[in-house]
Amino acid sequence: MKAIILSAGQGRRLLPLTAEVPKCALQIGGRSLVEWQITQLIKCGIDQVTVVTGFEADKVEHLLRSHYRPDQVQTLYNPFFAVSDNLISCWLARHLMTEDFILLNGDTLFEGTILDRLLGTLSRPITLVTDSKSTYDADDMKVTLDEHRVLRVGKTLQPNQSHGESIGMMLFRGNGPDLFVRAIEGAIRKPQVLKQWYLSVIDEMAQSGLVWSCCIQGLRWAEVDYPVDLEAAQKLVASWDASSSLKAPSARQFSEPIPSR
Repeated sequence: MKAIILSAGQGRRLLPLTAEVPKCALQIGGRSLVEWQITQLIKCGIDQVTVVTGFEADKVEHLLRSHYRPDQVQTLYNPFFAVSDNLISCWLARHLMTEDFILLNGDTLFEGTILDRLLGTLSRPITLVTDSKSTYDADDMKVTLDEHRVLRVGKTLQPNQSHGESIGMMLFRGNGPDLFVRAIEGAIRKPQVLKQWYLSVIDEMAQSGLVWSCCIQGLRWAEVDYPVDLEAAQKLVASWDASSSLKAPSARQFSEPIPSR
């Protein structure tokens, strides 16, 4: 099982914290956001991680080299990060989408139970992790559901259409990777491609009946977009036992092969 983490952006809404440090490298509870993500992925048996970089890519690459083996964690540079949204990052990573994989936003912190639940779902082409709450705001990536099937995904969905929100994590299995790559290659030809989220492609695929949901209501996660989100993220990681296996693995610990999921 592979994972692709989309971390090319600067995180301008976190300025001045991200003036010289990309969002994914911000320190939360003693380690960077991307380290927390990779640690949880490895715990769940994801043994190949690619981090798509962009802003201050050298700093992210140095950070990852200091903690992980190159055959375990690699990077892929997006030279268009300053003028595009994350659909371009997916397009650049399409050569990695040849088998089952997890796609993860670079600003999503999550407890390992969420990933376990996702990996334990029925095999569908695309499974989108969703949470639910009483109300949604304009910045939430909302979803319309028909039981476990996703019908629509988008920030502009109306309240009566909003049954949950995407947390920025999804699983592609079976023919899902190939279908996603084909959809990306179609979207890349459209004039508005530089300003598109990859979830706009998922929205189109959902309308064709290819996307299912994995609801994680009650489980803990955090999206880091604004300074206020850092406080919630700090509380989340503080709740994890720092003395347990959540400690960031070192290159030496990776000397033994980690079984694939």
